[in-house]
Amino acid sequence: MPSRKFENGELVMGRWPGSNLYYEVKVMDYDTSTQLHTVKYKDGTELELREADMQKMNFFKNRRERSRSNSSSRRRSRSRSPGRTSRRSSSRTTRRSSSRGREARKEVKVQEVLEVTMSPLPKSVVNNINNPHKKKEVNDTAHKTIEHKTESELDSSRLDVRYNLRPRKEETAGKVMESEEPERKMENIVGNTHKYKVPKTTELEFGGKIGAFFMLSLLPATVLTLLLICGEKDASVLNFPPALPALTTLWDNHVFGIVVLWFLIQALIYVLPIGKVVDGLPLKNGKRLRYRINGFYAICLSAVLVGAAVNHGIDLSYIHGHFLQFAVSAMAFSLILGIYLYIRSRWASEDELAPGGNSGNLIYDFFIGHELNPRIKNFDLKYFCELRPGLIGWVVINLAMMLAEMKLQKLEYPSLAMILVNSFQLLYVLDALWNEEAILTTMDIVHDGFGFMLAFGDLVWVPFTYSLQAFYLVNHPNEVSWPFAAAIITLNFIGYIVFRKANSQKNAFRRNPYDPKVAHLMTIPTATGKSLLVSGMWGFVRHPNYLGDIIMALAWSLPCGFSHILPYFYVIYFTCLLIHREARDEHQCLKKYGSAWDEYCRQVRYRIFPGVY
Repeated sequence: MPSRKFENGELVMGRWPGSNLYYEVKVMDYDTSTQLHTVKYKDGTELELREADMQKMNFFKNRRERSRSNSSSRRRSRSRSPGRTSRRSSSRTTRRSSSRGREARKEVKVQEVLEVTMSPLPKSVVNNINNPHKKKEVNDTAHKTIEHKTESELDSSRLDVRYNLRPRKEETAGKVMESEEPERKMENIVGNTHKYKVPKTTELEFGGKIGAFFMLSLLPATVLTLLLICGEKDASVLNFPPALPALTTLWDNHVFGIVVLWFLIQALIYVLPIGKVVDGLPLKNGKRLRYRINGFYAICLSAVLVGAAVNHGIDLSYIHGHFLQFAVSAMAFSLILGIYLYIRSRWASEDELAPGGNSGNLIYDFFIGHELNPRIKNFDLKYFCELRPGLIGWVVINLAMMLAEMKLQKLEYPSLAMILVNSFQLLYVLDALWNEEAILTTMDIVHDGFGFMLAFGDLVWVPFTYSLQAFYLVNHPNEVSWPFAAAIITLNFIGYIVFRKANSQKNAFRRNPYDPKVAHLMTIPTATGKSLLVSGMWGFVRHPNYLGDIIMALAWSLPCGFSHILPYFYVIYFTCLLIHREARDEHQCLKKYGSAWDEYCRQVRYRIFPGVY
């Protein structure tokens, strides 16, 4: 076993991965299998470094002293060269003196560059180093400040400094490249450092192991309860618990076959060579997975297939008449998929596991998801389920409810309330599929593993609870006046604008911070090399996309009237979900960005609801 050069708790200088910038770090731990040190930076960021990327605290000081010593000796040797004659003509002496003067000035400049490059930058300069609008000012300030700073001042500010070993020209070019291609830089950093090993999950969510155990039965029970109450003549939550139908009536092999067929049709459309192929964000192991973006084509082809089926005499209102059976079949399919995902994850390599689902507990990892991106060759199961079978299935269910309303209520055309619900939710689905690439930066894709929780959410919860308003209106029609309809449309439009603009700003900034659409926005630099938006929609509240989502959810429920609270389950649940997700986001961002996130929270006070929360 190789000997350790640095001990736990020792303060050393650690090189930031992918650059030649050194920061003061504290050694936290050492992994003997990977031979990597876990170090903690002053802002709270934790990374793993090789010993080759770490130096003792006095390394730079000794190097600077050697540089000064060598420069002085070179100057003395030139003035006392033994090969020079003592007698020279005045003109020749003048020329040689002038030449020596130029050489001396050149030597001094070289020394100054070395000293500036080897000297620490002030904290104010470091904080602005990644802001493209202040680069010239930063370079000038750094040069002037370092020239006049004394050695005692440098020692007192050691905790907030970084060092650079490159010449100034190379350093400047490196900064430009770092700003222009932040994602590519991070890919090279991780990919060339080491094979990443996912640590054991110690911070458990959703109530930990006990919470995950109860959620396995609570989620299916909630869906069945909602559908049973909503199907009754009096859809009041006071009728809880609803009367349970015979268990034999909840299962239908024909219905289960339709569910499986729908899944396979969407899988076939997904693998068609249509649409563009893009790279996802860099993973911890340095890989960048490739994804085919063809979700909008998928819903268009699905619409053609559904239209052809209706044209050939297939009655879509069959879905309404067997809605419970469809829900139970989807539950069974998601359970089978979850079991398959967990079994295959047992053979996944260490760097393919999810950081949040590697606890070692079977039930918890099964629920959360043990493997981050399970794939069958190039078929990404998590990415496929996220937007395809359930989301497009939601639209088909809404259409079936519209036809069922016309059939049961004996209407020549759908009610205004049903039209509003279908239109609002269709717009939401079309927007998600049109901007499908944006999902590659979400927590579901980047952080969460694919297990029963996401499988159930994608295949059961989304299509069968998000369509609750349309299901409710079939047996509980509601008259909506045109002025009230106009108010609801306006509310949904406001929510959609907030939602879409916030997501567009976030995705454009993550892809290219110098995009003209976002280049004017104010930012806070972080120790990871990235920046946080503090203006635009993201300077209004910390999660403006969540705010827009909640406003739209309210607009979807209002067409159902105010007779029962059941149609408002979606907006109530969604608000709780987003508040919980916001707390998860806050926790992850604090770990990732450290003190920069604290500063962001100080400038943007409210999380979701301005002036309230």
